[in-house]
Amino acid sequence: MGSAVSIDGALVDPGAASIPVLDRGFLYGDSAFEVTRTYGGQPFALGLHLQRLRHSCAQLEIPIDVDDATLRREVREVLDAAGNEEAYVRVVVTRGVTALGLSLEGEVRSRRVMVAAPLKRHDPKLWEEGGALATVAISRSLDGTSAAGVKASNYLPNILSLAAANRRGAYEAISVAGGGELLEGSTSNLFLVHGGEVSTPPLSVGILGGITRRLVIEAAAEDGVTIRERLLFPPDLYRADEAFITSSTREVVPMVRADGVPLGDGRPGPMTRRLHAAFRRRADALLAEERV
Repeated sequence: MGSAVSIDGALVDPGAASIPVLDRGFLYGDSAFEVTRTYGGQPFALGLHLQRLRHSCAQLEIPIDVDDATLRREVREVLDAAGNEEAYVRVVVTRGVTALGLSLEGEVRSRRVMVAAPLKRHDPKLWEEGGALATVAISRSLDGTSAAGVKASNYLPNILSLAAANRRGAYEAISVAGGGELLEGSTSNLFLVHGGEVSTPPLSVGILGGITRRLVIEAAAEDGVTIRERLLFPPDLYRADEAFITSSTREVVPMVRADGVPLGDGRPGPMTRRLHAAFRRRADALLAEERV
């Protein structure tokens, strides 16, 4: 078990892996990325992740100079080199090295970096007992731009919001927009349950279109549950019977407190468990499709 790294398709020693200090990904966070996990050694929803990576790069005007078959092969190579039973895999595309400055003029030769590492095992109590949320008012780097909602690598606002939430004893931070709207977690999407009805913020507010978010919505529909995309505000959170967050590495995680306020009866609820089970069925089906 261990880590493995490839740069532009070549495996390199993880301890010595490097990119030039003039790479714009390092200088400005000028890059896009995707993170997924494996199930049985197979990368999950890789097609959807690569599709979103291409969308992010298109919005950021970063070219990807290889096809999906090459990206899939490089992911497989870095996973095999790491040799983990289950793994976390990260794919990054930077704009590469250009002339110093913010201008996008001149030749661009993008750079691909892939990292595989052992999948972090979270404490099962997180799903049995639930976690806590803290709302954090924050201005994010891409808010108000044409690239709002893409998965860009400049995560400093997310880092700071999560640190603020952790200091308040919370597991995850939920960002709040200038108009008071609930947005998303630092690395997750948010869902609320009121009287058996499930809702989540719409993509139009500039949140990331999470892959697990999308699959939960699809799985819910298959299970007879409609999830509404609508504007949500802190009072909606505090009045929720249930809340949960979603992400590729953690699936569906119940949240039982928000800003110190118990949600519902303060325990993971039946709708959260139902939709987690529905997601797992949807995930199993998707894994089977991608093996074909």
